[in-house]
Amino acid sequence: MAKCIMIQGTMSNVGKSLLVTALCRIFRQDGYRVAPFKGQNMALNSCITSKGLEMSRAQAVQAEAAGLEPDPRMNPVLLKPSSDTGSQLIVNGRPRGHYQAADYFKLKPGLIPEVLAAYHSLAAEQDIIVIEGAGSPAEINLGKDCFVNMGLAELVNAPVLLVGDIDRGGVFAQLYGTVALLEEEERARIVGTIINKFRGDVSLLRPGLGQLEKLTGVPVLGVVPYLRVDIDDEDSLSPRLERKSHGAPVDIAVIRLPHIANFADLAPLERHPALGVRYVERVTELGGPDLVILPQTADGDGDMAWLRESGLEEAIRERVPVLEIREPGMFDSGVETKKLADRLLARKGLPPVDFCLMARRDYQEEQFDLLARAVRENLNLSTVYRAMEEYERGLSQ
Repeated sequence: MAKCIMIQGTMSNVGKSLLVTALCRIFRQDGYRVAPFKGQNMALNSCITSKGLEMSRAQAVQAEAAGLEPDPRMNPVLLKPSSDTGSQLIVNGRPRGHYQAADYFKLKPGLIPEVLAAYHSLAAEQDIIVIEGAGSPAEINLGKDCFVNMGLAELVNAPVLLVGDIDRGGVFAQLYGTVALLEEEERARIVGTIINKFRGDVSLLRPGLGQLEKLTGVPVLGVVPYLRVDIDDEDSLSPRLERKSHGAPVDIAVIRLPHIANFADLAPLERHPALGVRYVERVTELGGPDLVILPQTADGDGDMAWLRESGLEEAIRERVPVLEIREPGMFDSGVETKKLADRLLARKGLPPVDFCLMARRDYQEEQFDLLARAVRENLNLSTVYRAMEEYERGLSQ
């Protein structure tokens, strides 16, 4: 059975996904077979696997950092919000219906066996599982039947690293308050804290680190700098979808379908200097683009109905050429991106741009290595390895 380590955060968007990606890459570089795991994720940013199954985009990226094909076992429960109080439930890559929040919480206990089955199936094939929590473990109103934070850590006997985001401010209160709100047996699982997204001189932070360690009884294992790497984690995807303008000569409007999937495949277009990519939800936002792209969707019938009802279908038909993405990876090599850019520039009477775009996989591998290097340099990995080994041998808990 695989060793494991779990990354939990003081809140959402502290950088858990990116740190899990980094650890997956680091352990792979160190010669281990490693896979990511998140019992439950809530996100609209999904990935359709090569087998046609749906999972969170974050775990798909983490799988790629680990050198694996995305597998829905890595994210057995995916909730895709459809309203403020309801979500579509995806279990092991397949839709299982739409549920209001209260109804889903009644259903949750019955999902625990399926979550554990997915975990143990992965663990049987790997040396290390890097588990990502969700939100905060100190959401004390949600403690019962938890299979995403401390509840899952207990079920699989995982040591925990607790991450706080200093870029938002109040990181010491974040970490101390989270630890203080946990039950005693939960606090005992935390083998270290990490301060993430730090900018500045770390020596000015050190007095606070010592005081935090005294208050929590937990060592600070790292201060990770604010990293500017181009990796499709969940924190970076939402701002991308909100992009409404750009300064490039060619204007590409991507229709932001309600169930948009694999839209990270469009990242090579965003890296080309002649192409400006923005995302459109309404006819009033469409304007006069040089090209409209219909991305892949996890709900073709539903999204096509939405396209008609929104008026975008008619508006698109009347105005501009449309490119429909039917297969993942269309622009991965960089060749198709250059062809598209040259064609659109020529249509506007503009010369081609001399730009060599790195293949998406090569670019992504480069970014994974940059991320791993930065985290390796700023995290006490020997303590992480030791904690995993002790928990595997049953010396803790």
